[in-house]
Amino acid sequence: MTNPFYDPYVILTKVYSEGAHLKIALAETPVEELNRTRTVKTVYGVLENDGYLGLCISTFAERAPKSAVRTVLKIALYWLIFLEKPRYMVTDTAVSLLKKLGKGGTAGFVNAFLRRFDGEKVVLPTGEEGLALRSNFPPFAVRELCKRYGARAESICLAKSCGVAVRFERNTDAYLSRPHVETPFKDLYLFRNFARDEGFDRGDYTFQSVGSVAICDAVEPCGEFLDACAAPGGKSVLLSKKCSHVLSCELHAHRVALIESYFRRMGVENATAMQADSSVFEETFEETFDGILCDVPCSGLGTVAENPDLPLSKKSADIARLTEVQLAILKNCARYLKRGGTLYYSTCSILSAENDGVVGEFLKDAEGFSAETAHSPLAHEKTAYGIQFLPDTAYGAGFYLAKLRRNA
Repeated sequence: MTNPFYDPYVILTKVYSEGAHLKIALAETPVEELNRTRTVKTVYGVLENDGYLGLCISTFAERAPKSAVRTVLKIALYWLIFLEKPRYMVTDTAVSLLKKLGKGGTAGFVNAFLRRFDGEKVVLPTGEEGLALRSNFPPFAVRELCKRYGARAESICLAKSCGVAVRFERNTDAYLSRPHVETPFKDLYLFRNFARDEGFDRGDYTFQSVGSVAICDAVEPCGEFLDACAAPGGKSVLLSKKCSHVLSCELHAHRVALIESYFRRMGVENATAMQADSSVFEETFEETFDGILCDVPCSGLGTVAENPDLPLSKKSADIARLTEVQLAILKNCARYLKRGGTLYYSTCSILSAENDGVVGEFLKDAEGFSAETAHSPLAHEKTAYGIQFLPDTAYGAGFYLAKLRRNA
């Protein structure tokens, strides 16, 4: 049996030092299968509490530890504080790992740190700074949410995921004996744990987020439909049920292959995937589609509960760059819409700049377009141009949808 901190350390090093996405690092890192659940719990727990664990280290460390030691300390502190493991066991495990990594020279520092650590002496800041540390949201996002939602910002930032979202095509009853939560959407359920089995490969079910299903639910049935930023393909699959044909575009070839694989697994025959940059005009697409979905690249800050590594790489300057791309995609795809058609704009963000901000800029110059009311059975807030779903009332997820009609 390996040191129980080793697998989490390898995965977290990829995230912290190499900029890897957590889910990719988990998928690509060989781990001890017997303890996979414990490893996953540890890496998620460390990242969910990254700010607080960093505060613990700065409070008790006389000098800032290097990245490897810092990662080991975060794992050890997570086990000590949140998993309530015995101090001697946590200390011995951390020291043993450092020696295994060839960093025995730091063992004395880590040993002393963990032995004198006292969580009661860690003082959390108050207000927005404290909420950022407790919630793992970037400070700039916390400031906006507090300004916009007041006291509710705390519940938005601290909302947790309600489980794994599974959408069923068939054989649903075979799985509903497991504890689950119903959603307002047909055949979509949330499970605390859901191990993939042969039913996945048969296309009996797929993993699809509440936000993804909610956006598709709001789309009107139509003829030709363009899913402009389609990977991994879940929305295109669901939209193929209400549209005569779906064209799914994606920028990168490997992601186009991913969409095509999704279509084959789910038995979809009225959808086609192609490689295309949806921000660059394609003459043959002009006024071709009855409906278009621009589910644009975004900050993803509505999905922090599911992706606790996201805040590590997000800065306020990133949002301005993203909104330029988002607006470019929306303006370009608007040229592909037939008169009388509907253009849908969506993000998995809770920041107004990426949502109403982009739609408002679009409508300033878009002749013949107007915002219409989008409807959803899932709890949401109406905004100037669309509807905003927030993590505290939407099963831990935040996302946005605007519905724009081309009238002329």
